[in-house]
Amino acid sequence: MDIFEFERRLLAEIDDNIVTATDDQLFAGGYLRGHITLSVAECDIDGRTHLRDVKSRVNRSLNDAIMAGELNEADQALVENFWAYLLNRVEAISTSAS
Repeated sequence: MDIFEFERRLLAEIDDNIVTATDDQLFAGGYLRGHITLSVAECDIDGRTHLRDVKSRVNRSLNDAIMAGELNEADQALVENFWAYLLNRVEAISTSAS
């Protein structure tokens, strides 16, 4: 899977859960969407093609946002937990499709 397919799957996982998502999941998904898209674009511009590069950039982007005070502690936990959930879901789907 390339970084664009990875992005597509992450965003699809967010979108696929909209009907059943809690308010917290909707918030976290919407918040993560921008970080994911920006990270993939930055990786593409820099010629970084590994999924680990995207994951690292999303983590760095989230950390920067947290350090800038964009998220309170409760929202930080929601976003970090939802990011971990998304990664697990996409990786599990990728593994089962192989």
